[in-house]
Amino acid sequence: MALPVVLGTVVSMIYNLTDTFFVAQTQNANLVAGITLCTPLFSMMIALGDMFGLGGSSAISRLLGQKKYDLAGRVNSFCFYAAVVLAVIVTAGLFIFKTQVLGWLGVTAATYQYAAVYYEIMAAAGILIIVSLVPINTLRTEGLATESMIGTATGTVLKIFLDPLFIFGFHLGAAGAALATVVGYLVTDSILIGYMIRRTRYIHIHVHRMKIPTIEIKDVLMIGIPASVTNFMMMLGTALMNNFLIGYGASKVAGFGIATKVETIVTMVLVGFCFGSQALIGYNYGAKNKERLKKIIRFDILVNAGFAFAIALVLIAVAPLLCGLFMKDQDVVRSASYMLRWFLLTTPFIGISMVFTTMFQSVNQPLDAFVMSISRQGVVFVIVIFIVANLFGYQGVIVSQPIADVITAGIGLWLYYKDFGPNGRAIRNW
Repeated sequence: MALPVVLGTVVSMIYNLTDTFFVAQTQNANLVAGITLCTPLFSMMIALGDMFGLGGSSAISRLLGQKKYDLAGRVNSFCFYAAVVLAVIVTAGLFIFKTQVLGWLGVTAATYQYAAVYYEIMAAAGILIIVSLVPINTLRTEGLATESMIGTATGTVLKIFLDPLFIFGFHLGAAGAALATVVGYLVTDSILIGYMIRRTRYIHIHVHRMKIPTIEIKDVLMIGIPASVTNFMMMLGTALMNNFLIGYGASKVAGFGIATKVETIVTMVLVGFCFGSQALIGYNYGAKNKERLKKIIRFDILVNAGFAFAIALVLIAVAPLLCGLFMKDQDVVRSASYMLRWFLLTTPFIGISMVFTTMFQSVNQPLDAFVMSISRQGVVFVIVIFIVANLFGYQGVIVSQPIADVITAGIGLWLYYKDFGPNGRAIRNW
């Protein structure tokens, strides 16, 4: 279940790196910074899609484990069309409040012309991005992880080829990067919806069968909202980091954009393993197979933490070389390399946190999932960065995320033993 998801995230990781590479080849720090400042916009759309994608997949996998096949199919249709309606509302809001949102993202006079055009195209494509998260996640509940990966990877590979064509061939700059993303998502959505119509046995997207009981809507949202909050916190964390760094110059923001994209070599594979195990965790929880559930969780932690540790060591060693591939500006390269090494130090803790977050989503523990969702790049990060940045300045800004990673992993471990330890609450109530 996990490997096709991991392969899909690896392809997405390659795209993230090549996208940053092609944008950076303009050798325009303001253009790179302008696109980096708009990164939270994409995170927000992923967050909104996750509300119904992850919330729906969690509910559907448990319903399939309980053999409630008809209800599982109707939940999928509800999630799909709810995502469509939400996307339309969001797109309208982004255009209406464009000036305010760009200001909140930290866009300056020097970066405005690049950020604004990227923002407008991404806002218009909101429906493609938000809706894609539903089939990406719910196809896996029927074991169609490979099909989900094919849809995601095909659109992503297309984006890799379109990036240089649009940015340099058509001389579109920031607009080209955004348009490549739009076309890629259009292809991905078409493939995934096709699989949903032709390959699935139980889940569907029939408009006349999208009505579900209120209790099931609540079930989707109780898990979907905390899952969505995870990406909202990522958006908040990125925007906050950008706002702290912009005071030190556009080169620092550009360096941060490069460092975070290289860090995805680790984090996106970790996400793949976690999402790949979600359907299996939810199914065994619904079937009340306690021993198998605990073994899956322990194995998930071992794989995530072990992989993160091994790959982080390699990337730390070659950090300057990797960052130097993106831009020739030595100030940007030094900043990116320094940030990257600090970020990579705590990737095993990120892996552990991700396991606990997705596990709580899968076993219908919405409060614990919510706590994990608001911690790493949310409440914990905000508290840490304001304290440490005020004490240590630029160095404090950089180390704030690694500190938050360690604290969040500790919170997840405590919540796990509280619920699934020898006398855990979830075990007693099962």
